[in-house]
Amino acid sequence: MDIGWDDLRLFLDVARLGGLSAATATTRLSAATLGRRVTALEKQIGDPLFVRQQTGYRLTPVGEELLRRAEDVEAAMQSLTRWREGSLPDRIVRVSAGPWTSAFISAHIGEVWTVDDGIRMEFVTTTDRVDIGRRAADVGIRSERPTEQWLAGRQSGKVAHALYSGRHLINGIAAGLFVGVTGEGANVASARWLQAHHGDRIAVRGNNTHSVRELVAAGAGLSIFPCFVGDNDPRLVRVARPIPELETDQWIVTHHEERHSPPVRKVADRIAALMQAHQPLFRGETPMH
Repeated sequence: MDIGWDDLRLFLDVARLGGLSAATATTRLSAATLGRRVTALEKQIGDPLFVRQQTGYRLTPVGEELLRRAEDVEAAMQSLTRWREGSLPDRIVRVSAGPWTSAFISAHIGEVWTVDDGIRMEFVTTTDRVDIGRRAADVGIRSERPTEQWLAGRQSGKVAHALYSGRHLINGIAAGLFVGVTGEGANVASARWLQAHHGDRIAVRGNNTHSVRELVAAGAGLSIFPCFVGDNDPRLVRVARPIPELETDQWIVTHHEERHSPPVRKVADRIAALMQAHQPLFRGETPMH
């Protein structure tokens, strides 16, 4: 049986991220293509690797065993790559967060990572919860305290959400219509709130957060954004106070065995400092423009 590294790499992404939809971002393949590749791998192995559930994919015992062996192959391949490239550091620190938080950290990358740190950074951007226990990420930014005993967390602040409009009263905005979210992003609390309170007036939908922002800025309608996004975009204007029931905590989460690792601690500490420095923006306390 000749199992290719490409198939194992796809398997690792699906296993670590807990399903096909989350793995589409890291693999750049569609959910349908990923599903076919996973099914083909299962046929090659001769046993099911996942239990398909409505909430995601859960590993079978055979899948758990393959995961351990695939991680050994992954470590060997990474070592080979480092040997071939010769100049890059060994340690990769993976940071998982939602699209908006990932974009915010990326915009401040110089405050989180420098070349002199001797590490590499990797962002795992998804609305799904990444399994830090399985080392799918080293640092996670979450909206609630971790309950798993193998995870350590520290609260870095609060995040407020509010309704925003584009600056020009045109098209859907002038008509009092809204822009909603479809697909994976429809499961987040703000999207559910918008559907519950203004679902009958949603005229346009986008399947990711960034397309929704572009639609609102262009006048398609109003929508909900975290205040650190909406108040920081000159094309948007906040039309009401933050929505109390959508305020969330912000937690920086690490594996309890990794939290004292110098590279992980350095990145986690810097992200915590970045979030603390911008708390007025995250809490929606900046003046409405």
